[in-house]
Amino acid sequence: MIDIYETEFRKADLNLLVVFSALMRERSVTRAAAALHLSQSATSAALGRLRGLFDDELFTRTGGGVEPTPRAVELARRIEPALGLIHGVVTDRDRFDPRTARRVFTLGMSDDLEAALMPGLLAATAGLRGVRLAVRQANRNTVTGMIDRGEIDLGVAAAPAHGADHRSHDLFDSGYTCLFDHRLLPLGTPITLDDYLAHPHLLISYDGRRGIVDDILEARGLERRVIASTTHFAGAALQLPALPALVTLPTHAATVYAGALGLTTSPPPLPMPTYTVSSVWHGTLTDDPAHLWLRRLVEDAARLS
Repeated sequence: MIDIYETEFRKADLNLLVVFSALMRERSVTRAAAALHLSQSATSAALGRLRGLFDDELFTRTGGGVEPTPRAVELARRIEPALGLIHGVVTDRDRFDPRTARRVFTLGMSDDLEAALMPGLLAATAGLRGVRLAVRQANRNTVTGMIDRGEIDLGVAAAPAHGADHRSHDLFDSGYTCLFDHRLLPLGTPITLDDYLAHPHLLISYDGRRGIVDDILEARGLERRVIASTTHFAGAALQLPALPALVTLPTHAATVYAGALGLTTSPPPLPMPTYTVSSVWHGTLTDDPAHLWLRRLVEDAARLS
């Protein structure tokens, strides 16, 4: 049995931890107050008591709300699972029922994965009135940082870089596919390397300068003609019905865009790598019933993609 020092424990006030959790989730005193059905002044007062309790600023003001300090992020890793356990004891429930729950689940992924997974996710949650899904842009290099800061509940990325505190689950394998409008660019399929190099390309790249295709071509002493670049896969695909150009993008997204926009797909005319898309989360949430439900939801959507 844990030896509880009552005097110290009373100073903590579990209601303060609920306010802390809401501030981590909402990143705003105003929104946290609304979520908790408290006044803004009461929420601000609770934040003041939290700062005294933990001897840290915890949340600093920004233009759009508040941001947690490193100390707050570290506290959240322990407080959130603890609140979940306490809630289960108080309500005599250790399970999550999506039919009665009121919950926002935030996912972190790039827009190619959003295109592949969201149709299945939305179909699965369409009848759940209290469940809402939110997606934030993330990639393999940013996803675990967003998890650690409490910005997302679950990340999905290609080979996400993660540490000992995180857990992951492989969802599906993918590669690369060429996409174009056959009405504007009447090429045979599979497309030849000569055709690939003879026609203009849209580049999808975070820095706008080059992508994996350019690295592969350069190794062969070849070069393609890039006429524009974008950071979003959907942004490139949407141009193709009005532009005689090629786009090379992840196969799982190319399939979705081809069906939605009436575009043609083709294997690339040069060897391209394959990779595994995985979900990733903080290890403290592994046994949380709501998080387990979310992970299974994403796994089911991945099987349909």
